[in-house]
Amino acid sequence: MSGHSKWSTIKRKKGAADAKRGKIFTKLIREIQVAAKTGGGDENANPRLRSAIQAAKIANMPLVNVEKAVKKGTGELEGVVYDEVIYEAYGPGGVAIFIEAMTDNKNRTVSEIRHILSKAGGNLATSGSVAWMFEKKGIITVDKGSTSEDDLLLIATDAGANDLAEEGDIYEVDMDPGFFENVKAALEKAGIEPLEASIQAIPKNVVKVEEDLAAKVLNLMDTLEDHDDVQNVYANFDIDDEIITKLQEAA
Repeated sequence: MSGHSKWSTIKRKKGAADAKRGKIFTKLIREIQVAAKTGGGDENANPRLRSAIQAAKIANMPLVNVEKAVKKGTGELEGVVYDEVIYEAYGPGGVAIFIEAMTDNKNRTVSEIRHILSKAGGNLATSGSVAWMFEKKGIITVDKGSTSEDDLLLIATDAGANDLAEEGDIYEVDMDPGFFENVKAALEKAGIEPLEASIQAIPKNVVKVEEDLAAKVLNLMDTLEDHDDVQNVYANFDIDDEIITKLQEAA
């Protein structure tokens, strides 16, 4: 693995179920709106907006939804104004959690996040107490069937990528955020379409979660992910695959 957290792996495997719950479009629309609000509505001049629109295309979001979100972000259409907020927290077993959210009511959102954490035996942390445990990286995943490992490694590293790793039926490329657009553009130029491409908060070190707390940690992550205002959740835990398989079979 090139630095991804265990939660990222689990989340990818269950992504289809998440999409069925209708959450993904809500999160993508908010990201597009905020990206357009902060950087303008021209995706060619706004890398964040370009990435958000690409994510929407991968998720098969209708073009009309994308266009409306952009116009609401730029103010061409009336819409709700969202603010970006970061929450730092601790979960069961001392797991550090870094939460990125977008909300139109900060008081409501922080109250709801605090309640979710409290029910799971976690708590909100002070600003800066968790953030230092994570580092921002560009992460691009590619279907193995779309290219060879050698070709992908050559193209990606020439454009500034740090590493390439295999994970099931995908390749995962990581890079410093400053090279993210270069690597993504190089892959697209070579005809390699990413499955996912985003800037993520990757844990520097992980906490081993044993079987007695594994279900509680995973349920907490699921609940946070399902909250409408939460865009991304990152955590520094590791759980043995055998334990995860056992939990899945018992579900």
